[in-house]
Amino acid sequence: MAVYRKLAEKYPSFRERSETTDLIVEISLQPWEAFQPDGVIIFSDILTPLPAFGVPFDIEEVRGPVKGHAAFLGFVGAPWTIATYIVEGRTTRTYTTIKSMCHTAPQVLRALSHRTKAISDCIVFQVESGAHCIQIFDSWGGQLPPDMWDCWSKPYIEEIVSTVRSKCPKTPLVPYINGNGGLLERMKGTGVDVIGLDWTVAMADGRKRLGSGISVQGNVDPAYLFSPLLELTDEIQRVVRCAGPRGHILNLGHGVLVGTPEEAVAHFFEVARSLEFSTPQSHVVEEPKLVV
Repeated sequence: MAVYRKLAEKYPSFRERSETTDLIVEISLQPWEAFQPDGVIIFSDILTPLPAFGVPFDIEEVRGPVKGHAAFLGFVGAPWTIATYIVEGRTTRTYTTIKSMCHTAPQVLRALSHRTKAISDCIVFQVESGAHCIQIFDSWGGQLPPDMWDCWSKPYIEEIVSTVRSKCPKTPLVPYINGNGGLLERMKGTGVDVIGLDWTVAMADGRKRLGSGISVQGNVDPAYLFSPLLELTDEIQRVVRCAGPRGHILNLGHGVLVGTPEEAVAHFFEVARSLEFSTPQSHVVEEPKLVV
């Protein structure tokens, strides 16, 4: 958003923006003031708990007013994903260093991953401070084969879910993994309330695989926000119909891409607010089929 970029010029340090209360509030409210979404995400970063782990870090650039009208959405990073940043220092194409540690230094990797109490405490703090829902970002869990995810990520997420459930039993927990098509059933097995689907998962297929006992979030491809608005409207409506009449949180299948037109973001919310609860029931629309 232009208003955020202007503020970032005044406060160039991301850590200052994400760890200063007044700036957190101001930035968190910017999308609310522009688009009035149903939820307001608390501006933060998944690496914020690192100092509590004894891991100093910095981020280098390399490339109250809501008043009950929206939910506050908190978030944390899952242990595996936090460990990837500690080990790799940044996002990479292959995550070779940390993935090799699964075999060459498992005891070190387990020590890095076993930070569930601090992450759970961070969730509880956010809930006690007003968050209504918590997203758990295992952003790079999709880099692991399913059986390796069972070993190196799932147990720690389960531990976090169990701890938070004991203290905040009514707070919905929503895991998200980038590239989660091979992990959906495993994600459901962690005991969470909602599964975040990325844009590579066919909504109808994801619903079928997960069953009716759990809600889903997503999953419009963020690239559609660059398309003509009529095409964006059609895609939003298609995703909603494929998701079915209940247990669906409309969202993108990933974050908003850099350079996305703000008018497209505004249009996304306008279309979402225009949908009737009966819209998905009007007729069943299958996922588009490719003709080979």
